Amino acid sequence: MDAAAFALASVRIVVDFALPPRCPGCGLIVAEEHSFCLDCWSGLVFLGEPCCTRCGLPFEHDGGGEAECGACMADPPRFDRARAAVAYGEIPRKVALKLKYGGRPGVAETMARLMARHLPAGGGGALLAPVPLHRWRIWKRGYNQAALIAAALARGAGMEVVQDLLERTRATPYLRGMGPRERAETVRGAFRVAKRRRAALAGREVILVDDVYTSGATAGACARALKKAGASRVGLLCWARVVRGGDY
Repeated sequence: MDAAAFALASVRIVVDFALPPRCPGCGLIVAEEHSFCLDCWSGLVFLGEPCCTRCGLPFEHDGGGEAECGACMADPPRFDRARAAVAYGEIPRKVALKLKYGGRPGVAETMARLMARHLPAGGGGALLAPVPLHRWRIWKRGYNQAALIAAALARGAGMEVVQDLLERTRATPYLRGMGPRERAETVRGAFRVAKRRRAALAGREVILVDDVYTSGATAGACARALKKAGASRVGLLCWARVVRGGDY
């Protein structure tokens, strides 16, 4: 071990002693950064196949092929594919709130590591783009949590992220407590593609990044704006999604 590596290892030992890694769910000391304690890990429900090919809603049985859920068949969403790392529940909620309101930006890396398995192999030439916040909300919070997650995903996967691809044209109220139809009406027309980004968007696939998927209203409004501006395909990748009931 050379002198530089020895010095770095020594600093790491001191930092870990003073500020040991903690579980992003409960705060218990753990062995490594971005890892969960056993109890919190056991409380995560990982999502994957079999699921609706469009919205990612988990199926109890494999329907084979390109099976869609009843909701997507009855009213197809504007986006082409949505996936989430875990089902929304107590532990995912705590993690999301630590990032969103708790001033814990490092949690974005934790989320991204578990979300990355849903990215296309080699990136597939897709652009990553966070769901934007209105500037007033960014000024109040200090950052956009979706932008932090998107940056972490891009670093890990070697993909291109365009942080300012989408703009929120107006401040919208929190969607919590609204029904699906009211949510959709609230965010209708609330997003647009930045003029300086339109030329680079033509014919490209975009993967939207957000923290939680509830009804898909926000993602649908973003997808509408992206496709109107020339995107060929729009996906959505989230940390957690509501599976049955619940609200956010």
